[in-house]
Amino acid sequence: MKKILLFCLASAVFFSSCNEMFEPPIKNNLELENAYNNATYAQGLLLNGYTRIPTNSYSFNDVATDDAVTNDRNSGFLKMATGQWTAMNNPVDQWRNSRAAIQYLNQFLAVSDSVAWAVDPNINRMFNDRMKGEAYGLRGLFMFYLLQCHGGVGANDELLGVPILLKNETVTSDFNQPRATFDACLAQLYSDLDKAEELLPTDYVDTSPVPAKYAGIGADDYHRVFGASFIGRMTARISKGIRARAALLAASPAFNNGDVTKWEKAANDAATVIDLRGGLTNLTDKDLVFYNSTGGVDGLTAGANPPDILWRGNVSTGNDLEKNNFPPTLNGSGRVNPTQNLVDAFPMANGYPISDLTNGNYNATAPYDNRDPRLKLYILVNGATAGTANTVINTTADGTTNDGLNKTETSTRTGYYLKKLLRQDINLSSSSTTTQKHFTPHIRYTEIYLSYAEAANEAWGPTATGGHNYSAYDVIKAIRKRAGVGTTNGDAYLESIKNDKDKMRTLIRNERRLELCFEGFRFWDLRRWKSNLNNTAKGISISAGTYSVIDVENRAYQDFMYYGPIPYSEILKYNSLIQNKGW
Repeated sequence: MKKILLFCLASAVFFSSCNEMFEPPIKNNLELENAYNNATYAQGLLLNGYTRIPTNSYSFNDVATDDAVTNDRNSGFLKMATGQWTAMNNPVDQWRNSRAAIQYLNQFLAVSDSVAWAVDPNINRMFNDRMKGEAYGLRGLFMFYLLQCHGGVGANDELLGVPILLKNETVTSDFNQPRATFDACLAQLYSDLDKAEELLPTDYVDTSPVPAKYAGIGADDYHRVFGASFIGRMTARISKGIRARAALLAASPAFNNGDVTKWEKAANDAATVIDLRGGLTNLTDKDLVFYNSTGGVDGLTAGANPPDILWRGNVSTGNDLEKNNFPPTLNGSGRVNPTQNLVDAFPMANGYPISDLTNGNYNATAPYDNRDPRLKLYILVNGATAGTANTVINTTADGTTNDGLNKTETSTRTGYYLKKLLRQDINLSSSSTTTQKHFTPHIRYTEIYLSYAEAANEAWGPTATGGHNYSAYDVIKAIRKRAGVGTTNGDAYLESIKNDKDKMRTLIRNERRLELCFEGFRFWDLRRWKSNLNNTAKGISISAGTYSVIDVENRAYQDFMYYGPIPYSEILKYNSLIQNKGW
């Protein structure tokens, strides 16, 4: 019988807390039947899904867009963006990872009902319900990633997804399965999320009432299975967040031929998550820096989230992000270089775009003054300070340090360095190196707010609510107010366009670009919008006090690249698979 790779908990106590999620699992080769009498091994199948979540780390695929470039000449994203993206060389491939995750989850679902999770039959039932709910939720998540990466238009002009796999595959299975339609895959994704939400609590808390379906079970026993010890694992709230993300993808131009009901669904699904949080409340400037001490990462108790985080990965202690992205004078490699394109997308502090010379008061000789506060929060501009010693960073072309434009292989190529996501309280000096806490978000509420704004504007227009307590306009006003934009003039620019659906669409997309920059969204957003992929990445050359915009890196995408490829090796092996057009 086929051997399977099982991932086990590195814990002495089987149902111990999964706070801070999961350590790298132990590997073992066992027959699937071993899971029946070994609950630890059985749960290892489920936990494998968590270890494969793509957002367990930052991808920085932003460097393949108009938001950033990299000085790492071996970067797969650089090669992809400059003409080397093929069905054999795909840095954003999810075919292998997500399908493998689904295979493990299917193996888990195949054995879960037969596993002895606990001696007490009531507790056994609850453990089984909870972990099956987790498996369904994770399976829906990985279907989303497959659709995002590999959904597309086949040679027959049909919008296709991926093969739908609902059973454990063995050596005797027929692996030559055709791709299902995109809509069929979406329906399966929603079905899995429905099952997850039916089986899981909204959140894991030790004070929740026992649901009616578990009537007669004591509170202590119920919380042993559904209590706070399991914060960080899949919940109904997280499942609803995944649903909102998938619905927005399905409503987007690349996957939707003008069906307004899909925009309505996307808006309604996002509103469900927003309402669970209490609506447009408790938005504070701390949300903008969820990744540092101001945002609360240092004070997080086990499994807890900062206010803007719906679901996150492990908290870890280190300095790899800073090593990769600090400027050279701070002992970093300066890998991610924000573009002038992105810098120009930040409005003036009064809310007007910098292109509005009448109202924006943009000064080309002092381009970073009086700007949206998020600019200097997220991007290290010339003359700004960084690091524990508040070192002034000189990115000028005629500067005397290696921080200057194109000075060395670790210098900026654009005149800018990354600041967002980095802990400025880290020291990389060889004599006094320090580390700090970090985590990566899987889903932020800010993402959900912006998804609602985008979908509601398309479905009902800027100011209509669709029966909810807020409109697209209300969301964007709250987001910009939180950022400190337009606070001195009532956000006059937003007020001037709030009844114009097209201008509001442009503003919503721009706010999404700014709020979610460097978190791995821009690459996918441009594709689902069918926006121009080939805007030249630009930078700034500063010499003798003169600011000159420069071309840094051309993009070489083709129109069919709005959709990613099916791996060429899979097309060769299985003649039932249809490749997306152009690949």
